[in-house]
Amino acid sequence: MTAADIYFEEGGLQRIRPYFYKFATHAKGRWVGRTILEVFRSEFRDRPPGYYEPAIAQGIIELNNENVDPFTVVRNGDLVTHFIHRHEPPVTTQPLAIVQETKGGLLIIDKPGSIPVHPSGRYNYNSVVKILEKKHGYRSLFPINRLDRLTSGLMLVGLNAEVARRMESDLSTHRIQKEYICKVKGVFPTGRIVCDQPIRVIAHKLSLNCVDPNEGKPSLTEFELLSVDDDQLHSIVYCRPKTGRTHQIRVHLQFLGYPIANDPLYCNPEVWGDSLGKNGDLPLALPPLSELPTPTDTSATETPAVLTPPPPAPNNEVKPPAGKDKKANKMAGTTSSSLLSDESKATWGPLVRRMESWKTKQELAVLVDVPADADAPRMCNKCSDPFLPDPTPDQLYIWLHAWRYSGPGWSYETKLPEWASDATEHIDRVKYQGESV
Repeated sequence: MTAADIYFEEGGLQRIRPYFYKFATHAKGRWVGRTILEVFRSEFRDRPPGYYEPAIAQGIIELNNENVDPFTVVRNGDLVTHFIHRHEPPVTTQPLAIVQETKGGLLIIDKPGSIPVHPSGRYNYNSVVKILEKKHGYRSLFPINRLDRLTSGLMLVGLNAEVARRMESDLSTHRIQKEYICKVKGVFPTGRIVCDQPIRVIAHKLSLNCVDPNEGKPSLTEFELLSVDDDQLHSIVYCRPKTGRTHQIRVHLQFLGYPIANDPLYCNPEVWGDSLGKNGDLPLALPPLSELPTPTDTSATETPAVLTPPPPAPNNEVKPPAGKDKKANKMAGTTSSSLLSDESKATWGPLVRRMESWKTKQELAVLVDVPADADAPRMCNKCSDPFLPDPTPDQLYIWLHAWRYSGPGWSYETKLPEWASDATEHIDRVKYQGESV
């Protein structure tokens, strides 16, 4: 299919026409010994729990390409497949810009917020890899630095495996300098601020990471104030991470007491309390989350007794690799309980449960907010999925931007985002001035 067959713009967002898709993966270790129904109900959050039993019974979900009973136990090596009518979330219409392509096989791009790097979850064609393939004609792509979906900025992409390996080696040995810009809550202190607090993963499935002096990995980030808004509510801050932990800048800023101001994960008083996790403080007790919204019209969330099985995915539809990925099998979607020792569960368990509750609340709120236009269809007539509301502009990105990367003999940078334009006149005084640049 061509880009014109896949992408279109409407309502200020880039959209994907719904399509049938066959999702395939080998059973992960934590699935073994559980029923196929239990696996889908506990591991996949994109559909109501009531969807899965009739889907298995009707052959929409299969094991080893065969119809099975919902209570069939998953074994090691089983192939799990799911035919779905895929509705991808819309993303920004801001173009994915090509900064430069080198003769040596390195592609430098400027990624907008809202777009994930790889196809994952509900995203496939609305991902960096697929946009580069479908809109720009690239075929072999090896992303080197991976930005979060909500983070914008500079990305290095190898056009062959050798370039990617070399650049990844330079990253891991700290021969590449990374420089970010962010907008934080409050008036950030002047001078060079260094945070060296160890960081650990608390729950992969929730993408939750925290400072943990006992079990965290060594982490170091340097910060410097660039400007303060006229209202004294926000600051633009220069960030230079010296290590590469997941969410490192976001977690260190939270610890310092100046979280990224629109960060839904680390600047969230419903989860962290009034202190927002400053100095690693976790409140001993938090008031209960506000009540979960209750749909007044449940037609959008109820699962019909009879589903319409989609046809097999056409040959030109993209299918995820069915081979085993040992790293992905080990890490993807790992539950919090499998990550935490008994001692850590006492510390982090309440926070994890609170984050899980908050995310569940957000998911239900999305269903409740489905427009109640009497003339508009509420559900897809092919798969009975509810039509979800579009993301608001502030949900498309966070105020964190990968501005500049430098290595031996080279340097690439992007324009500053609009929300950081006040810092333009200050950026030259802080940027990295290594001998090789």
